[in-house]
Order: sequence, then C-alpha cells, then structure tokens
Amino acid sequence: MRWKALRRRYSINAPRMIVRSHLPWPLRWAVLALALGFSAALALWAFEFGKSIAGLDHGGKDELARLRLEVVELRDARDKAQAVANTADSLLKMEKAAQDRLALQIKQIEAENLSLKADLGFFEKLLPATGTEGLSIRSLQVEPLSSGQMRFQLLVMQSGKSLPEFDGSYALTLAGTLDGKPWSRPVAGGPTPLHLKQYLRIEGVFDVPPGAVVQSVQVNVADGRGAVKATQTLKL
Repeated sequence: MRWKALRRRYSINAPRMIVRSHLPWPLRWAVLALALGFSAALALWAFEFGKSIAGLDHGGKDELARLRLEVVELRDARDKAQAVANTADSLLKMEKAAQDRLALQIKQIEAENLSLKADLGFFEKLLPATGTEGLSIRSLQVEPLSSGQMRFQLLVMQSGKSLPEFDGSYALTLAGTLDGKPWSRPVAGGPTPLHLKQYLRIEGVFDVPPGAVVQSVQVNVADGRGAVKATQTLKL
C-alpha cells in the first residue's frame, strides 16, 4: 500500500501543482491602480489626439464666446418684443374699454332721445290753450298692455298769473262691459294725491278684471276738499 501511494504521488498521474508567487494585497491594489491610471491616461490622450486631428478644438473658444454673445442679444430682443407686446395688449384693452363706454353712452343718448321724442309727441297732442285760467286736464292717453293691464298718461296744467300751488287728487273710472253686461268701477287704489305748480305729467298702469272690456276711461281731478275741478273722458 505504501508503494502504491508513493507511485501515485511521484508518477505521471500524480496531482498537478501550481506554483504562485505570493504578493501582499496592498501591492496588488497599487499595481491595479497604476494599470487603470495608465489606461485612463492613454484613453484621454487618444481622445484629445483625435479631436486635434478632426479640428474640433480649432477656434472652439471663440465660437463659444460668439454663441454666448448671440444668446445675450437674442434674449434682449425677446425682452424688447415682449415689452412691445405687453404695451400693445394694454393699449388694446384700453381701447376696448373706451369703445364699451362709448357704446354705453350712445345707448343712453338714444334712450334719452326716445324719451324726448315721446315727450314731444305727448305735448304736440295737447289742445291749444283756451286762454282761460285755472286747472285743466290737457291730455289723457290709454293703451292696453299684456296680461290684463292698461297704461295711461295724464297731463294736468294750471294756467294763469300768480296762481297758488294746487294740492288735490285724481281718480280714474273705467266703464264698459263685463261678461256682456254694462260695467263701471273706479281703478283700484282710490284717489291718488296730486301736487303741481304749472303742469304735471303722470304715468301709471292699472289692472283690468278678467272678462272686462274697457270702452272708456274717465279722470277726475279734485281739490283738497273733494270738489271736482277738472274732468275728461276718453273713448276707446
């Protein structure tokens, strides 16, 4: 058995042996670092050499300075354009506001003109003055509205010299038919106070009962004691 062990150990079939030189770990890391540094330096040199061959570094700094200057100029131009745009936008808003105010004023003037025309038409319909002094009803107008209502306009005048102010009331009375039968009644609310010096224009709306047909409207003006001073009837 011993002979077989010795034969196996020193014959060709004996296990292989590897002889290695033992280096300390710090020395191994130093060698590795040197190898990596050399490789990096070689790669950097190759890169720089390639750039010089391709001509990439030629005038690179001047080109970069020129591009930076152009960027600054473009930013200045952009800021100026933005300022002009903001100013134009503000001017457009001011002009729009002015146009809106002008349109509103035009509408108000048109409304005033319509009111003046209505007043003029109302006064043109007045009868010429008879020359008599005292209180008189110069005009009475009535027109139907929707939803069972009617609108009236009344002008009361006091002519003469040195007349005192008039304090009294006026009342409207409706006449016609209701459900085919004769019908008459004062406007709801009773007499309305009236106060004037020379003339007074009165406008209002009164309700008409359902089924009623108004054929005439009468207005009476009375003084403070209830005495009727003027009356007028309008046929419809």
